[in-house]
Amino acid sequence: MGSRTSARKNSSPVSKRKRKKPGFWRVVAALFAAILISSLLFLSWFFFTASGTSFRYKLADALITTQHRFLAKYLIGEQGLADRVADYAKQFQEMGEELDTHQITLPTGAGDHAAESLTSVEEVDGKGYHGFLMTVKDPTKIRLVVPEKAGRGEKVGSMVKRTGAIAGVNAGGFADPEWQGNGFQPIGLVITQGEIYYNGLGKDASAQIVGLDKQGKMLAGRYSIKELMKLGISEAVSFEPRMIVNGKGLIKNHADGWGVAPRTVMGQKEDGSILFLVIDGRQIGYSIGADLYDCQQIMLEHGAVIAANLDGGSSSVLIKEGGDLINKPSSKSEGGRYLPTAFLVFDDPSAVNVPNVWAGLNPGDIDPSKW
Repeated sequence: MGSRTSARKNSSPVSKRKRKKPGFWRVVAALFAAILISSLLFLSWFFFTASGTSFRYKLADALITTQHRFLAKYLIGEQGLADRVADYAKQFQEMGEELDTHQITLPTGAGDHAAESLTSVEEVDGKGYHGFLMTVKDPTKIRLVVPEKAGRGEKVGSMVKRTGAIAGVNAGGFADPEWQGNGFQPIGLVITQGEIYYNGLGKDASAQIVGLDKQGKMLAGRYSIKELMKLGISEAVSFEPRMIVNGKGLIKNHADGWGVAPRTVMGQKEDGSILFLVIDGRQIGYSIGADLYDCQQIMLEHGAVIAANLDGGSSSVLIKEGGDLINKPSSKSEGGRYLPTAFLVFDDPSAVNVPNVWAGLNPGDIDPSKW
């Protein structure tokens, strides 16, 4: 009796262990199968459905605006990437062609604002993004500022602090090899107080510009230097696209919004006040970024009759008096990137000394990768 009882006791754990193993592997197999089926379903949706393709191109557009542009080819192919970039270039060019006829009426007493009432800042939020909208009540108080020293750009916070400005935002684009450029070589034109500081266009070429004339009217769209001078240009940089003209938005929907990214946009209302929109991005849990359609709609909602894109990405910064940051740039360096231009707000812009740091230099003389 004792031996039979002992045998039964000894056999029980073995049989239990044998029953556990098939159960464990069945769970593993079922989990693997579920993952495989889910992956196949996702890939089928991602590549072969209209909604999946739309999402895939949004991801590609977001990558196109970063230093990792080449990764977009894994989503839409090398030819798809080339076609996408070409399509946007064509679209942006067309968006700059319509004649701008907007007029502004500066309020009585413009120019008499105290520093504390000249600018105001409000926060803006939307799906996946957080940012700031600065209103400058008098457009004649804005001036373009350039770096102090040749060979390298300057952070906007440094420009604001150095010149005693009330506030500032980043402005035009620049040559940026491998997205590690020194910020010293602008793209296109740089004009301040009516003087050409940098000309990368040539004599008769035209380009899309963003700026202000001497009466404070915002100019944005495609112009030649001759046309700008005839219009009485005061401040200008090259960038695109113009997204609002004559009070209407030019970007039809999110699909044409060129992906999600940090953004800086400049616009103007009928009363002449200037709107600077800065959207933070590339920061999960805080703000991923906005597309150009998002920015267009924000500007329209705030009364802009003209608006245009400025340099964005890790260049996007909004600075208050004293050089302190208002937003949270996505740049690796503290305080944003080194840049060639910034739109700054002053009590008296004409009294600010801004030497031409590119005087005597041709575009070919500058190495944008050399620090």
